[in-house]
Amino acid sequence: MHTPSHFTPASFDFLIKLECNNNREWFKANQAEYEQKIRTPALDFIEAMSGSILGLSSRLTAVAKKVGGSLMRPQRDSRFSHDKSPYKLNVGIQFRHFQAKDVHAPGLYLHLANDGCFIAAGIWHPEAKALNAIRHCIDENPNGYQKAITALTAAGFELSGSSLVRPPRGFDKEHPLIEELKRKDFIAVKPISLEQVCRTDFVEFCSQQFAHTSALMHYLCFALELDF
Repeated sequence: MHTPSHFTPASFDFLIKLECNNNREWFKANQAEYEQKIRTPALDFIEAMSGSILGLSSRLTAVAKKVGGSLMRPQRDSRFSHDKSPYKLNVGIQFRHFQAKDVHAPGLYLHLANDGCFIAAGIWHPEAKALNAIRHCIDENPNGYQKAITALTAAGFELSGSSLVRPPRGFDKEHPLIEELKRKDFIAVKPISLEQVCRTDFVEFCSQQFAHTSALMHYLCFALELDF
C-alpha cells in the first residue's frame, strides 16, 4: 500500500540546490531526487486534498497527475524574460475551476518556495471582459463582496495584486468602494511558514484555510456567471 509522503525540509533543500544548478543537465541527473522530494509529495498532497476541494465545490478540480493536472510544471516559460534559467524555484499547485481552460475562472492556489510560501484564492490577471463583470458586480452587489472580504480578513488573508492609479472608466471617483473597483486582480493571499508546510497535518490546515475563501470564490463565480 502506498504511504502518502509529506513535504519536508528536504523538499526545500532541493529547491536551494536547483537555484545553484539551474540547468537541464543537472536537473536530468537529479530527476530521481526531484521525484522523491518534490513531485511525489506534491501529488500525494493533491490526492489527499481532493475530498475537501470537492467539498468546497464540485466545480473545482484536484487532479494528481504528473502532467496536465493540479501540479504546475517545473519548467519556466522564459520566452519573454531576460532570465533564461529553465526551472522555477517554487512548487505551484492550482485547484482550478473546471471551466478555467476556456475562461479566466477563480481558483485556489498553493505556492511553496524558500523565499516565501502562501495560500491563495481568487482570480489573477482576469481579461478585460471578466474584470469589467467583477467591477459591475461589486457596484451592484456591494454587500456580498464586503462580507467576503470581512471573512477573509478575519482569517488572516489579504487581497493582493495590482491596481489602477485612476478610477476605471464609467465609475465615479467618489464611489465608496473605489479602491476595490481599481483592482486588476482579485486574489486573497495568506503567508504560511516552511514549518507549517512540513507538518503532518498540513492537508487539514490547507482544507481549513481554503474554506475561509469560500465566500470570495462564490462571489467571483457569481460575478462571472459561473457555477460554484
